[in-house]
Amino acid sequence: MSTTRRALPLLLAPLVAPLVAPLLAGCTGHEITASPRGAERFLPWDDTAPEYRIAAGDRLRVQYLLTPELNETALVAPDGQVALRAAGRVNVAGRSLSEAEAAITQASRRYLTNPVVTLGIEEAAGSVVLVGGMVRNPGQHPLPARRGALEAVIRAGGFTDEARLNEVVLIRRGPGDLPMLRTLDLRGFVSGTVPEDVPLAAGDIVYVPRSRIAEVNLWIDQYVNRLIPFSRSFSYSINRIPTVGGTI
Repeated sequence: MSTTRRALPLLLAPLVAPLVAPLLAGCTGHEITASPRGAERFLPWDDTAPEYRIAAGDRLRVQYLLTPELNETALVAPDGQVALRAAGRVNVAGRSLSEAEAAITQASRRYLTNPVVTLGIEEAAGSVVLVGGMVRNPGQHPLPARRGALEAVIRAGGFTDEARLNEVVLIRRGPGDLPMLRTLDLRGFVSGTVPEDVPLAAGDIVYVPRSRIAEVNLWIDQYVNRLIPFSRSFSYSINRIPTVGGTI
């Protein structure tokens, strides 16, 4: 397993609901709400892209305004640290650019009186998305720029014959590390009935179900919780939807 995944900026935990209910036929909102048991754990969906979080394998561009002779590019090591001439070793993995910039500035004060540091991404090796379910090549895939969910599926080899294109699940970490979850109608996007796809952000998870969104439970348990060392700080829970004669 790539060490880059250890800095995957999305936190998951085991799903607590026994099943994830499919959306009602004809649903237009494409959002799934949390059950009362865990309603506070889901945030309203926001399409605003979250800040990029630095990951192991990223190459950073560090510039010192007043002492340009100290400018350098540095690779983030597997332990999440970057080694700089003026700052020594600084832990930057999991931090936003502004947070890492402040940490490097503080560390540089051991050698410089008034350092003015500017930090940029030279190469974002940690910019990946996880694609699973009914795709031909499930797993992590690069996200070199802002791409939509359909493009991520294509990078994963495309849909299988059993894929349910109109209820593709998208999971993203929102403000305060709380999860946001919605579904996408990629069939409608391809046919032109849905005007736009949703641009992805680093760390997003895209899951293409076979016939029921309930399969998200099994997939996350088998392929995410067991293979990727996420911090288990919260759980996902999704409402079951009542139908005539009982609950789906």
